[in-house]
Amino acid sequence: MIVEFAASAPAKVNLHLGVGDVRADGYHDLTTVFQAVNVRETVRLTVDTEAERVTQGPVVTGMSTRFRIREPGEDIDTEKNLAWRAVEAVAAEHRRTFSAPLPPVRIAVDKRVFVAGGMAGGSADAAAALVAANEFIAEFGGGRLTDDTLVRLGKTLGADVPFCLMGGTALGTGRGDDLVEMMARGEYAWVFINPGLALPTGQTFSRLDDMRHDNPALVPHMDTTALAQALVTGDPRRVAAALHNDLEPAAVALRPQLRRLLTVASEYGLNAVVSGSGPTVAFLGADFLKASNACNEILDNYHEYEAVVAAGPAEGAHVESD
Repeated sequence: MIVEFAASAPAKVNLHLGVGDVRADGYHDLTTVFQAVNVRETVRLTVDTEAERVTQGPVVTGMSTRFRIREPGEDIDTEKNLAWRAVEAVAAEHRRTFSAPLPPVRIAVDKRVFVAGGMAGGSADAAAALVAANEFIAEFGGGRLTDDTLVRLGKTLGADVPFCLMGGTALGTGRGDDLVEMMARGEYAWVFINPGLALPTGQTFSRLDDMRHDNPALVPHMDTTALAQALVTGDPRRVAAALHNDLEPAAVALRPQLRRLLTVASEYGLNAVVSGSGPTVAFLGADFLKASNACNEILDNYHEYEAVVAAGPAEGAHVESD
């Protein structure tokens, strides 16, 4: 008998990303405001109930990804995939807590978030996998992990994973994974444009550090007061005016093509920023209809880009019913 467990988790956009000094653990101190958007990653775990149960070692036998966006050149269906690691993390925690053997599982990911695009697609996979795996162990292992435990496991997988579990709009500090919910009235219409450029996160942070040595004006922007006040109004124009990303100059310096993309995006929306560490660019529309029309025009006029329209804030990771 085959049993399936499914969960989904949202992508994110950073409305504000302030980057401070490098910490002792190698990460930078961050002050960021996340907003989850309704472009969701779905993770399904397939279990053969008649298979021999696993008492030690890996429970994942393999995975596959169905791409609803442009497929990357490299194979991502490996043990390094965050969804794979998330399922194994839940299984390992289950063994420590309940000691019951589990049947093997296969992972299937339905991918709608740009790969390595600065929208936390991999972290959303991990968050969805954590939730799906929790349902799996509850069914076959005799117990369920607490939400706090899932967040703790999420932090070991990536700094954005806890927010993908949480969703909504939140202030992140530390590595970005110490979260406090923020008040945000209204719904916001986003368009995300992926230029298809490789831009590793670590390189972007390193370039910002180098640029700050030469340019004292590139100081950390850690104050989110103006953005917090704008979010309370629910006015997308005020929110657009408060968007900021400290990493944007570094991303543009590494990939000068982003300068043109930011100009294009600003012509269609209220304001545009590099999303996270890039290379995706996000712009805020006045409303969902205008954002949808702008997205369609960009796809018609700029064939080298991928683009998607999304609404925020969106709910966090949750179980998907049949």
